[in-house]
Amino acid sequence: MNESDAIIFVVDDDAAMRRSLAYLFDSAGWQVQTFESARDFLQRYDGHAPGCLLLDVRMPLMSGLELQQELARHAISLPVIFLSGHGDLAMAVQTMKAGACDFLEKPCKDQVLLDAVSRAVARSVDESRSAASANTAQSALARLTAREREVALLMAEGKASKVIARELGISDKTVQVHRHNTMEKLGLHSAAEVARLLMASGEI
Repeated sequence: MNESDAIIFVVDDDAAMRRSLAYLFDSAGWQVQTFESARDFLQRYDGHAPGCLLLDVRMPLMSGLELQQELARHAISLPVIFLSGHGDLAMAVQTMKAGACDFLEKPCKDQVLLDAVSRAVARSVDESRSAASANTAQSALARLTAREREVALLMAEGKASKVIARELGISDKTVQVHRHNTMEKLGLHSAAEVARLLMASGEI
């Protein structure tokens, strides 16, 4: 997953603002999608594309803050940058506490906005890579039996086969078989590699 794959999602009920922002980001080399309302965005966003959400605070039917809350309810971690023409400090504090990356006042200098978007996209790409790594690790671990997974977890703690055998109430030879099968299924060669895989999966 690279920053070139990222999409800037612009949600603003002002058509002129949408066109202006789309032109700015397109000129800077970003992919851009625009939406006239929060509901329009929710209906069209697939929940997977990395990037960032540039969001107007005050919109009819569903406000920017309400959209941010809706994304949180669906565990969508797309970084959010709020744009406001009202300079509402209380609103800025509220959105930042809810996890927004930035809160900018309209009109905003182009470079300030581009810098904020670059930071948000970098965060989104990092999160996407971490999620992909976790999914890959979890898929690999799914090939293990329950006992092999127990052995793998104890291996990751640096425990010797005799210690693992004693803790699990099985023979040392059986542990050796499980270790061999675990390494073979995972395509790994050391307990340290097993530990890294378990960390990537979120199991330790």
